[in-house]
Amino acid sequence: MLELLYGLPLLVKATILGIVEGLTEFLPISSTGHLILTSSLLGFTGEKAKLFEVAIQTGAMFAVFGYYRGKIFEVVGGLFAGGESGRAAWRFAINLLIAFMPAAVLGVLFASKIKQFLFYPVPVACAFIVGALVILWVEKRQQRADAPAPRIDDIDALTSADALKLGIAQAFALIPGTSRSGATIIGGMLFGLSRRAATEFSFFLAMPTLIGAGVYDTWKARHLLSVADLPLFGVGLVFSFISAWFAVAWLIRYVASHSFIPFAWYRLAFGIVVLVTSYTGLVHWHN
Repeated sequence: MLELLYGLPLLVKATILGIVEGLTEFLPISSTGHLILTSSLLGFTGEKAKLFEVAIQTGAMFAVFGYYRGKIFEVVGGLFAGGESGRAAWRFAINLLIAFMPAAVLGVLFASKIKQFLFYPVPVACAFIVGALVILWVEKRQQRADAPAPRIDDIDALTSADALKLGIAQAFALIPGTSRSGATIIGGMLFGLSRRAATEFSFFLAMPTLIGAGVYDTWKARHLLSVADLPLFGVGLVFSFISAWFAVAWLIRYVASHSFIPFAWYRLAFGIVVLVTSYTGLVHWHN
């Protein structure tokens, strides 16, 4: 079975990985973790594969831009306007910048070490399990009879302190398998955001985060790239964009009336399967 997967044409592997990236980027199940595991199963590993996994996240970012283009154009236009709309636009933009900074700074400082020691299936599986337990704990806390009502139901009501807390929560996702969106959403719920507000802010925060990671990693690894790689990266970006668009639209509807508990059980089961198959040798997970 694995030999069959290894033998797939490179563009087919790029298509599969693009779909996996788009479907998982904004769900609390870790796109990076899924890409590492899927790449391992496909035999698509190495430094260029790691760069590919980061680069195609840009496709998912463009899906958010397209889905929320009205809000984005409103904010951009407001930056050049006066009055309350201008102040609201600047507050939103500054909050995004504040929330972006923790992951950006820590990523620059520790990215090479993280990739050296943690970008492998077994550490990812452990992060899957730990993340699942955190989600279950937070959801149980939210469902208590004495749980306080969310104090923020609109992302425009965020303060700078709220944005910093969300940025620190997102920084935990530098550990592959944690989930950038999951860390931001669950952190937001802990800090008093409604489920929908935390989810929407995680979408907007994805834009500077994914662009920054993509540009930084591509520039550092530019020596690995050639013109011949354009079809590979192009296919991954296109399928990442398409699948992410559907995932964003679905998740916004889902959070209106559901908890994240099913995602926690999925993470727990997936992580255990990877650990068991790795320990027993049933699957040889490539690094």
